[in-house]
Amino acid sequence: MSVLRLIYLALAIWGAIHPMYYFIQWFQVNGWDIMAMVDAWHVNTATSGLVWDLTIAAVALTVWIVAEVATRRNWGALIAIPATFCIGVSCGLPLYLFLRSAPVR
Repeated sequence: MSVLRLIYLALAIWGAIHPMYYFIQWFQVNGWDIMAMVDAWHVNTATSGLVWDLTIAAVALTVWIVAEVATRRNWGALIAIPATFCIGVSCGLPLYLFLRSAPVR
């Protein structure tokens, strides 16, 4: 495995674990209510801007993944879409780059 692929994999793992650490802490303090978390994301204009920034990036990444999967027929790479929306762009993007950079058979 190339160094670049290892970097993508490490970033995907970090992008899954690090944000989840904060989400779980928040849920433990505030209860396991998703809508309360969404409300917390929009507590001020700065956080709302960040939410929209990440949402637009997630949608753009999804369009790119779908377009490339349709061309390359690398169906396994579709796993990066739920990773993006369930965990975040910080996991989904490096995961997709890791899967995309696999050697062609």
